[in-house]
Amino acid sequence: MAYWLFKTEPDAFSLDDLKNAPKQTTLWEGVRNYQARNFMRDGVKIGDLVMIYHSSCKQVGVAGIAIVTKEAYPDPTQFDLSSDYYDAKATSENPRWVVVEVTYQSHLKKLVSLKDIKANDSITELALKKAGRLSVIPVTEHDWLQIVKMVST
Repeated sequence: MAYWLFKTEPDAFSLDDLKNAPKQTTLWEGVRNYQARNFMRDGVKIGDLVMIYHSSCKQVGVAGIAIVTKEAYPDPTQFDLSSDYYDAKATSENPRWVVVEVTYQSHLKKLVSLKDIKANDSITELALKKAGRLSVIPVTEHDWLQIVKMVST
């Protein structure tokens, strides 16, 4: 099992939206960065745990946990002319983008803010602490446990 952090803008799709989705499951669509796509395509596997991170909002940080329930397959929005994520260069023979499916697990008892994550010297490998622009980020088990521990402090 691996650990991941997936960023989302809660005005577009929040942890509550995931919790309220049919079967509490959604496809993680719209990733349009090649490195993030490669993480989803090559690294994210069924059973991996995902921290859902709310970004571009008043309270930025880790809001809850999801689990990967389906591995990468072509993102259907890349073929949809009416989608914000349409990609004219993508074809069914050569799709450019992928999705994975995630299922809601839990809300954290409190949001773990980016400010608190950056201030925690025990978190050493998390890319979010450094440059953190990617929407899909691998998380070491150590850093995962440190963030979870922050909920109870």
